Amino acid sequence: MDLTHKKNSKKGSTDAMQEHSPRSIRQRARRISVFDGQDLKKAILAGAAWLEENRETINALNVFPVPDGDTGSNMSATMRSAIRNIAETTETSAGAVAARLAHDALLGARGNSGVILSQTLRGLAQGLEGKPTFSATDLAEAFQQAQRLAYRAVIKPVEGTILTVVRETAEATKQSAERDDDLVGLMQEAVSAARQAVANTPNQLPTLKQAGVVDAGGQGFCTILEGILRYIRGEAASPAATVTQLQPLLQQKERAAKKGRVTVEEEFGYEVVFLLSGKNLDVEGIRQAIIDMGGVSTVVAGDETLLKVHTHTLTPGKILDYGVSLGSLNDINIENLQEQSLTYAAESAAEHAEDEEPELAAQKEVPIALVAVASGEGFEEVFRGMGVQSIVSGGQTMNPSIEELLAAVENAPSQQVIILPNNSNVILSAQQVDGLTQKKVFVIPCKTMPQGIAALMAYNYEDDFEDVCQAMKEASQSIQTAEITTAVRTVNIHNISVREGDFIGVINGNLAVAGQQMQPVLEDTLQRMHIDNYEIVTMYYGAEVTAEEAHATCKRLKQLHSHLEIEVVSGGQPYYAYILSAE
Repeated sequence: MDLTHKKNSKKGSTDAMQEHSPRSIRQRARRISVFDGQDLKKAILAGAAWLEENRETINALNVFPVPDGDTGSNMSATMRSAIRNIAETTETSAGAVAARLAHDALLGARGNSGVILSQTLRGLAQGLEGKPTFSATDLAEAFQQAQRLAYRAVIKPVEGTILTVVRETAEATKQSAERDDDLVGLMQEAVSAARQAVANTPNQLPTLKQAGVVDAGGQGFCTILEGILRYIRGEAASPAATVTQLQPLLQQKERAAKKGRVTVEEEFGYEVVFLLSGKNLDVEGIRQAIIDMGGVSTVVAGDETLLKVHTHTLTPGKILDYGVSLGSLNDINIENLQEQSLTYAAESAAEHAEDEEPELAAQKEVPIALVAVASGEGFEEVFRGMGVQSIVSGGQTMNPSIEELLAAVENAPSQQVIILPNNSNVILSAQQVDGLTQKKVFVIPCKTMPQGIAALMAYNYEDDFEDVCQAMKEASQSIQTAEITTAVRTVNIHNISVREGDFIGVINGNLAVAGQQMQPVLEDTLQRMHIDNYEIVTMYYGAEVTAEEAHATCKRLKQLHSHLEIEVVSGGQPYYAYILSAE
């Protein structure tokens, strides 16, 4: 139904709205009684487009100064998945459109915020099930189901998060429907309530107040509602323009899961990788120059004579010209991230399988299969060496979707599968897989890759599945993890003053140390871990640290803690210079 055919010029309706709606955003010029499937589709597309437009603003709402501010990206990716099969549909049943929306949102959900958003859409779909059209009252009831499922998705719900925003929005829609508001009035009340709830999140979570930000997930949900309201009020772009705006995003193809390997969704443009040979090469300067030229996910590693460069860019020629100006280029590889075919994905997976040990590539049936999320070639090799059959690339800043985790489980050579998410923002996604497969799935709640490795030390395929799961879960908690990275924002939290660009030390997920020099920060971090109470330290160095630098760091640490047995391993992880485990 076209919105222009739903206007009602009934005199006094605006006055009534203002009388009963003290939080109303502004006077509305139209009254809409019902929506059908096409109206719902167009409204959701507008919400997704508005979220995409504000994605980086939401990413910036990061409590801790670590490089994992990806809430906006996770929610946007979840919405892109949700709308991928409704953007061009001619379906007129609201219930049918909502059902497809919820199904695809669940498969594409990334990160905790994405999973909760998918559950919210699932609740809306349940509330609209079987309805060709819906009214404000129907939508209010659907919002009640949405908030119930959102809370149910989290074992220990925390107020001051997206959950609070969803709940208070649902309460506002209920009150609006009881006043007999139309859909415009109800959505205005929903947005007003969501905005107020978001603004109040710092009063509910002290960490938000200390960081001077509101909850990112709550802001993301509010942004979607704002986009929907803008469409309903005729302020958003036309539906055709909205589809055109989102079409490049909808055409992105995720690399398929082949031979037990799954990769995360890439960004726009081209992936450019090459080796740069030269003299007096400035690693930091080259990396920054490429970023300034528009390079995304840029990694530059090596020394003064040989560097490996990896970046995503819309202008690969500019990056290559810059590289040629510095020295000689070798092993150049450019991939079009938007137009990669499924054939390429299959061939890439096949090449990867050929590089593996024959018995691993064959994927023989095993009593219990292992799936691990890992970031960095070194960590991936460690997990494979410890018997993991399926690696899902991802982790910090690039959380895999539920669909990718599900594909890895389905490809795993067993009816019993253990998932090692190895990141606190992947655990909730992993826990959704069990309800989507016929296989028996257990998730070890490991929050770091070292915890996942510790869990594997307790793996014994000859034991009963339940006993294996329990032993691995307990083992994952037996170590301490420290991470050294660079602060991405200035903040004062937990009485620690951090400036953007500082080196910071994180212990078991908690910010502990900040400073301008890496070595003092690393040493202080270990002291705060009470490192003298431990015997073995494994130090995984990242993509931007050379082997020589890592071994020099190890030597200095041995001088300070002579009793320690320190093993140096190439982790290859991005963003984090060092990840250490102590036992």
